Amino acid sequence: MSARDRYNLTLAGIFGVFWLVLAVAPTDRDTWLLENALVFVSVPVLLWSYRHLRLSRLSYTLLTVFFCMHAIGAHYTYSLVPYDDAWRAVFGGSLNEALGFSRNHYDRLVHFLFGALLAYPCREWFIRVAGARGFWGYFLPVLLMMSFSMLYELIEWGAAVTFGGDLGMHYLGTQGDEWDGHRDMALASLGAVVCMAVTMTVNLCLQRDFAREWQESLRVKDPQPLGEEAIARMLHESDTQSE
Repeated sequence: MSARDRYNLTLAGIFGVFWLVLAVAPTDRDTWLLENALVFVSVPVLLWSYRHLRLSRLSYTLLTVFFCMHAIGAHYTYSLVPYDDAWRAVFGGSLNEALGFSRNHYDRLVHFLFGALLAYPCREWFIRVAGARGFWGYFLPVLLMMSFSMLYELIEWGAAVTFGGDLGMHYLGTQGDEWDGHRDMALASLGAVVCMAVTMTVNLCLQRDFAREWQESLRVKDPQPLGEEAIARMLHESDTQSE
């Protein structure tokens, strides 16, 4: 077993133990099950893809941190995570009072981390699978995080409408904020932008052909229009081959 495999196996073990501990006696079992739908779908996909697309240790580390943060939110339900009590126990004062918070902001933190921690693994996928280079290697991960954030908000809304009652409200977690979904999407987008800005800064310092790659990525590769003209060309090629 390679050092990389050992490292990734260690990450998987850390998350597995962390998740199992937090799976015991959550605040609300039904809400916990809904919140963990993300884990039940994502983890098998990551395990399956490990043989076909093995990501960097950095990407798996970022994914592990995010899933651990999500596991905490699922255990307590996001609006009830006692981070302020923990802060008070360690530092002797209220973090919420110091920052002027009037609500539990753990959900906002995790939405920001969704973009900040997952944009880089998505960038790695875009580069290694889709061949994205230059500008597109930074722009497309941000767009994907924005799209995933929007999709997640739609899933939350659908679940709240479907289940209703306390379960729906706990899962939605608006805490009385009518703009909660908009703020969550904005934070995820900001996190992705920050992640790509850091990545771009590192590459700008270390990548010798950074400027050339950026310029090449914005160059027109095919001057031929698509749409109806592409259909006409394909029909012409089909007629030519049939003759």
